Amino acid sequence: MEVYALPWSEGKDLRLLLMAKILVVEDEQDLLNILKASLEAQGHKVDVSSDGADAIEKLGHFKFDLVILDWHLPNKSGIEVLSHHRNSGGQTPVLMLTGRNQAMDKAAGLDTGADDYLTKPFDEREFDARVRALLRRPHTFTGTVLALGDITIEQDTRRVFKSGKEIVLLPLEYNLLEFLIRHRGQSFSAEALLDRVWKTGTEVSEDAVRTVVKTLRRKIANPDGSSVIQTVYGVGYRASESTEK
Repeated sequence: MEVYALPWSEGKDLRLLLMAKILVVEDEQDLLNILKASLEAQGHKVDVSSDGADAIEKLGHFKFDLVILDWHLPNKSGIEVLSHHRNSGGQTPVLMLTGRNQAMDKAAGLDTGADDYLTKPFDEREFDARVRALLRRPHTFTGTVLALGDITIEQDTRRVFKSGKEIVLLPLEYNLLEFLIRHRGQSFSAEALLDRVWKTGTEVSEDAVRTVVKTLRRKIANPDGSSVIQTVYGVGYRASESTEK
């Protein structure tokens, strides 16, 4: 990846603009053209493919900094392309695009090795933000990555990233975040979290759960104070792609 220093504005520091080589795999020609034009406008070098088998061939012969991969493709599906790439040792970050909105389908993509996903239709600004976040991340793939929104967890190293920037969590905070994201969409009472996350026999109250949740929410909060960890009133807590304050 080439790095260029460009002026941010008069009187301010220079910023670094990452010029990446990106493969966009999408069989909807109009969307392919839009994504290609958007990425090139940001200075990236873009290669394209509209066929799963062709994408596998390109990934086998060329090195990319990022892959934008559609789920539905002719000849080979996006999941098949991703699986082949990971099983071949490919470590390139992958952002999946899918029209599917079922949690099971999204989980299948992440479990296969996707680093992040977007459900069509999506806002171009969100697409740009996801691309920037993935390009900022260390380009390694452990095979055990969890992701929700702009939060990414590398389970092998127990490292947590928000929009590509590492967040330092205490062990119990990490365990709670990993558990909730692994069971995204499900609600758990404070008592249930004590049973599932805290060590057996630990003498703590449900107030301890609330304290850890509060601290964790603050550490992973968005600028407006919202978080992927939500309070389900009368029930407990859950992790969700949508955020709440």
